[in-house]
Amino acid sequence: MGKFIISKAKTGVKFNLVAGNGEIILTSEVYNTKVAAKNGIKSVQKNAAAPVEDQTEAGFKKLANPKFEIYKDKRGEFRYRLKSGNGQIIGVGEGYKDKAGVSNGIKSIKSNAPAALIVDETVAAKPAKAAAKKPAAKKAPAKKAVAKKPAAKKAPAKKPAAKKAPAKKAAKK
Repeated sequence: MGKFIISKAKTGVKFNLVAGNGEIILTSEVYNTKVAAKNGIKSVQKNAAAPVEDQTEAGFKKLANPKFEIYKDKRGEFRYRLKSGNGQIIGVGEGYKDKAGVSNGIKSIKSNAPAALIVDETVAAKPAKAAAKKPAAKKAPAKKAVAKKPAAKKAPAKKPAAKKAPAKKAAKK
């Protein structure tokens, strides 16, 4: 099952759609707010069933939005982008050397996006680290205090043991 992962970017928040095999199959633009990114995810889920317009074929038929567009980039690689009903690009795929890779990527989006979980890494990462640090700091001093007290108690316990030693020697004679 796929999942949308929301993460921080240098200038805002973005999301990736990750397939069940761990591959990133769609990357969003950078949004100013997390709310806007979540709206982008909803748009991907809503438009995932859109038809495909292959702009690499001569005389391709121009389709209305929403749609997936297959095109060639400046390096000659095949790519895809998903456009919403208003024509805005809501996600793009990586470059592929052949169209088969692009077709597989689009099929994966169509099957993963509608029911994908949403994982927010902008919040979960920080509290987990803070929670892990606080209990460790509280436990460490308690262990030191416990270690010092038994050491002080052990020293007097050795003295009575020394008194018993002469009794053992007497038993040996």
